[in-house]
Amino acid sequence: MTFDVAKRIPLITLVGPPNSGKTTLFNYLSGKNFKTVNYPGSTVEYYTCKMQDKFNIEANLLDSPGIISLNPNSPDEEVTVNSLYNHPEYGTPDLIIVTADASQLSRHLLLTKQLLTAGFKVILVLTMKDLLEKKGLTVNIEKLSKILRCDVVFVNGRTGSGLNDLIRKVEKNIKELSHEKSFIPYFIPEQLSKENLLSLYSEIENLTRAVIEPIEPSDIEKINKKIKVLNPVLQEPTLQPDLFTLKLDRFLLHKRYGLIFFFLIMTTMFTSIFWIAAPFMNLVDDLFSLLASSSSELLGNTWYSHLLSEGLISGIGSVLVFLPQIIILFLILGLLEDTGYLARGAMMIDKPLSKIGLNGKSFVPMLSGFACAIPAMLAARTISNRRERLLTIFIIPLMSCSARLPVYALLVAFLTPSDKPWLGGVLLASIYLFGIGSSVIVASIINKFSHKLIKANDNSSFILELPAYRVPKLKIVLKNSYVNALHYIKRAGPIILFLSLIIWFLTYMPNHTPQIDTTGLSHVEIIHAEKSERLATSYAAHLGKFIQPVMTPLGMDWRIGVSLIAAFAAREVFVSSLALIFRVTDDENIQSSLLTAMQNATNQHTGEPLFTTATVIGLIVFFIFALQCISTIAVSRKETGSWRIPVLQLIIFTSTAYLFTLIVVNGLRLVGVN
Repeated sequence: MTFDVAKRIPLITLVGPPNSGKTTLFNYLSGKNFKTVNYPGSTVEYYTCKMQDKFNIEANLLDSPGIISLNPNSPDEEVTVNSLYNHPEYGTPDLIIVTADASQLSRHLLLTKQLLTAGFKVILVLTMKDLLEKKGLTVNIEKLSKILRCDVVFVNGRTGSGLNDLIRKVEKNIKELSHEKSFIPYFIPEQLSKENLLSLYSEIENLTRAVIEPIEPSDIEKINKKIKVLNPVLQEPTLQPDLFTLKLDRFLLHKRYGLIFFFLIMTTMFTSIFWIAAPFMNLVDDLFSLLASSSSELLGNTWYSHLLSEGLISGIGSVLVFLPQIIILFLILGLLEDTGYLARGAMMIDKPLSKIGLNGKSFVPMLSGFACAIPAMLAARTISNRRERLLTIFIIPLMSCSARLPVYALLVAFLTPSDKPWLGGVLLASIYLFGIGSSVIVASIINKFSHKLIKANDNSSFILELPAYRVPKLKIVLKNSYVNALHYIKRAGPIILFLSLIIWFLTYMPNHTPQIDTTGLSHVEIIHAEKSERLATSYAAHLGKFIQPVMTPLGMDWRIGVSLIAAFAAREVFVSSLALIFRVTDDENIQSSLLTAMQNATNQHTGEPLFTTATVIGLIVFFIFALQCISTIAVSRKETGSWRIPVLQLIIFTSTAYLFTLIVVNGLRLVGVN
């Protein structure tokens, strides 16, 4: 297939090994106005957009998941490589910008060499120059450009310096394209044999030695050296390991203390989520309380007033009040990733995971599951072993996603004394650690029967490059946290709005104007009486009576049952469901009003307190094990290729959640904790 350059906008594809600064460069070129698209025929996500207008270059940009070579070892890498040779929508790229870490040049040049051998037009962008300069070394890009026969530029991802040089090179290459009539089809490199791979790496090693040079000392340093009696002999420039990284890894990667540091870091992260976010949550809470009360006062005691204040404002507000915690979660994960610690976490966790049939590559998808199960399942494509990939997808729902965070925050706040806020952080960390421990146990059990579920004989391997420790790019981490939080709102917002309206309708209709005896009642008492009568005769009450036999053994009534059913659409809807069912109105702080309503609620069948220590802990246990949401089932179906695993997930996790909740609630009651 050939493409006429004059008839289409040139395509520039960015490729590079993981942790080489590719995404940072893409953000600079795109102005962060990119859109996320699924690769045709798959669910692999890539970014696409046009070059920023200020560069005056008309071209499409495409950014795909990182690869280390043109020989894919996972479905994710296979799609990326296929897109290079002939993307179904864009065709073959006119220009490839490949990134490489200057401090890891001997490993990162493999991809560049393959691309050039395959006939692609390439610009090599060297990043992490500052890390190399700390060792007193630099790369002679003129010499490297001559050897590789392609343009080479330095770009500092932290400051953006060198970007203008890159733009000039891109302009030059685009102009050269205009003189070419068509593209010659590229050949695909053959799979590298062991001998060919060793030969290629030997060639790259010699190339690296030729272009890595010591930084020329300043004039003052030259003078100082002349007056020194003893002058160190200048060694042949080599890329020695970063001493600071080696010293720090002695502690953080210690075979015994490393895991302790890991769990301390995780505990600190979750404590921060609960503690630091508190004042910001109060601000959001006050804002929605003001909106709800203002709308109620403006519209009066009408059905559309209740719809706006109770159905929309209170429903959405009871979820958005937890947005600060979600932002902090993404922020801390971004900082850990940018410092280089997450890669080490994957290495440390490899040995424990190998005991349950997984390897360190499962760590990143599992950790991503703390944000959302959907991208976590997509991230599992980087696992080349089919059995390990499907097993990872199977246990990802046991990771407590950010959608569960509002639920945990509410339930933990119910259990936490007001004078001991630090205890909430400890409880929250314990919940997450318990979820991780549970996933390990479930994975080990499933692994024993995996041969019946998954027919695969793939060889397992785990190779990971540990980046040097570096100071995080705060601006980029903040931007990514903002984008992730915004994505969370966009994904959950429509579902929450739709379900809030449904729940409001079920709890408000059909008796929206109940007739009660108002003799001797105050205005507030009349309102509460109307709400009680309306709720008792609502559609939700009829639904609750149907599921009540299932909730009774748990010490709960139909109101919690309805909220649990709604939560299968989106976990965070559980909070807004409770707010609607318990008629948290506009006259008080939304979060504190909901907690007050929970403390005062009684079981309509037994008359006993509905929310007790036992039942709240039981609810926490239920959410730890229950499958996350319907969207998770859909993605699991796409990623596994059949309905077997998603159906098993739904049955096993839901039944396990109910059984463990039953045991926990009644067990705590038996020992007097109620």
